Amino acid sequence: MTAIEAIETRRSVKHYDPNHRLTATEIARLIELAKLAPSSFNMQNYRFVLVREPELRQQIRAVAWDQSQVTDASLLVILCADLNAHSRNPQRYWSHAPKEVQDILVPALTPFYDGKLQLIRDEAMRSTGFAGMTLMLAARELGYDSCPMIGFDAEAVAKLIRLPADYALSFMLAIGKQAKPVWPRGERLPDSEVVIEDRFAA
Repeated sequence: MTAIEAIETRRSVKHYDPNHRLTATEIARLIELAKLAPSSFNMQNYRFVLVREPELRQQIRAVAWDQSQVTDASLLVILCADLNAHSRNPQRYWSHAPKEVQDILVPALTPFYDGKLQLIRDEAMRSTGFAGMTLMLAARELGYDSCPMIGFDAEAVAKLIRLPADYALSFMLAIGKQAKPVWPRGERLPDSEVVIEDRFAA
């Protein structure tokens, strides 16, 4: 499958075969590919919570509008972000790079974000978005479907997964084998509405 085919055939699938499970090798490959998503300063502030416990899945489903994909999908991933990644040993993000690169990037990282709470949160959402989209396309390449989800009580889910206070919860992602046909794809807005040349009108 080409990247274009993965993009064109990816759909937000709601119904999954509850008896199917991904292998450990498949899950490891999905995470390996998702970690190739870009992140600012290469700080990789995304975190993947793989929810495996059936009881926990049921508890999450109860605060997610009783959506069946929470329990029926082969894998449930909750994408979160470390809001303090910029200050947690930042030199490790570039330890592989030549010294001249490290000397530029490492000292710049922490001051770039320090004390800028909105920028930190924006970066958390950007990074988890990049990683989540990469994960969805990787799943499609491996023959699986997915469904990004925001229809849940974020505070309740954060409590259930014991989300640290300095982390942000972004969205959930169900991955598995489609069990029912999906609805027709929604119409795309016209280019005239979504494409702006150079600048917005005054």
